[in-house]
Amino acid sequence: MDTSSFSDRDGLIWFNGELVPWRDANIHVLTHGLHYASSVFEGERVYDGEIFKLGEHTDRLINSARILGFEIEQSAEEINKACWDTIAANKIVDGYVRPVAWRGSEMMGVSAQNNKINLAIAAWVWPSYFDPEARMKGIKLKLSPWKRPSPETIPTQSKAAGLYMICTLSKHEAESEGFDDALMLDYRGRVAEATGANIFFVQDGKLHTPDPDCFLDGITRRTVIDLAKARGIEVIERAIMPEEMANFTECFLTGTAAEVTPVGCIDDYNFVPGEICQQLIGDYENCVRRKVAA
Repeated sequence: MDTSSFSDRDGLIWFNGELVPWRDANIHVLTHGLHYASSVFEGERVYDGEIFKLGEHTDRLINSARILGFEIEQSAEEINKACWDTIAANKIVDGYVRPVAWRGSEMMGVSAQNNKINLAIAAWVWPSYFDPEARMKGIKLKLSPWKRPSPETIPTQSKAAGLYMICTLSKHEAESEGFDDALMLDYRGRVAEATGANIFFVQDGKLHTPDPDCFLDGITRRTVIDLAKARGIEVIERAIMPEEMANFTECFLTGTAAEVTPVGCIDDYNFVPGEICQQLIGDYENCVRRKVAA
């Protein structure tokens, strides 16, 4: 894995229609996306040279932009091709793809009706999101003081840059105290998600996962639900209160970056990565490597 700064690397980035040298893919300091968070993005995994569920990610990117009130100039087919061109140009076999769209710098202020909509796509080699040794034992989460907001206060169904500031705050605090990540509750005090991944619990052989009514219904989340149902595991999507965690035996996170990651503890609530965790880790690996149908 390249450990150099993300601004100082060899390679090519697809930028508004062409592949440009990595170090030249720059924007102006007065870009609207930087000052007012009018930016949306995706995170996609490459396995054995294939981008997993690229079409679903591209559709979500376009829809996220529309929720924020702007249209990406390129069609879904053009965005998909640009992603393929980017991984080919950088010779990515197993890695990560980051498409990002944002309002430019033509207008500086809250209003930005005349700003150009930019689109860039970067790709790089990226192994496990969490430390592999910690992942197999079950990572440690801390409850965050920050809450996932109400859909009436912010566009929660968009994968928008501004929604992640409280995730950064939560993860920084958790890591400073020796945890791997943070669990966020929502504005009602219900279990929501980790800082970049959805969460599942096991009780009596059944999967329980929060309703994604104020946070993203992740593409990996939906994939794992389908894999569980294919095994005959009942999946219950419902409101989950934090005190219920005392009754769950297993816990894991799902996300493009996290994949399927067992959780060993959330504050004082302890879990043991068991049979269902292990089955779904294997099933997901087989799915992304095209050993079973996605």
